[in-house]
Amino acid sequence: MARDGGLSRRDFLRGSAAAGALGTGILGGTVELEAAPRTEVGVGIVGPGAVPMTFQINGETLKASLEPRVTLLDALRDHLELTGAKKVCDRGTCGACTVILDGRTVYACSVLAIEAQGRPIQTVEGLGRPNRLHPLQAAFVEHDAQQCGFCTPGFVMAAKALLDKNPHPTLDEVHLGLSGNFCRCGTYAGMRKAVLQAADAGDAQEERPERPRRKKKKGDGRG
Repeated sequence: MARDGGLSRRDFLRGSAAAGALGTGILGGTVELEAAPRTEVGVGIVGPGAVPMTFQINGETLKASLEPRVTLLDALRDHLELTGAKKVCDRGTCGACTVILDGRTVYACSVLAIEAQGRPIQTVEGLGRPNRLHPLQAAFVEHDAQQCGFCTPGFVMAAKALLDKNPHPTLDEVHLGLSGNFCRCGTYAGMRKAVLQAADAGDAQEERPERPRRKKKKGDGRG
């Protein structure tokens, strides 16, 4: 019974039942409510479900549907079948997941995949193939610069970024350029030699100006 013209208990229960029926579709089908775009401080919000993403990796366009919380490392390994970058510490300290993003080395485990969209990404898969190794990869093999191999792809990518910026590094500069990566097997000496050899190989491949041919003179004895 309602008091002072207020809502009675029976009216309240009756209204609640009707509202529930509308929500569950009992009264003539479901009611679809169009969700307004989610924004915060004028910035669009996506997730938490998967959203379409597009990446530029090793010169190719690759697409995947990922949750916004997925890291670039997990996107590469678990969704794009690029397993060269290794998941070791997963805390941005060891460098085993190093890739080149926008021309700079980054730890793929510390970058969200959604942030890497539309930016050029290089992974170790884009350098060479088993039957045709990149000079840097070949130098690593020649100097026995890998043992267990977990850290090797990260070191190769760090070295690639170094040589891209400084084609003629000194030993100290190589030491500094690789300082963000750790090798638990301790093959640092071989790696540094490999990087210096790859730099020399790059010098040998550089196009050199062709020497002008000497004109022949009569009677100079040259045939």
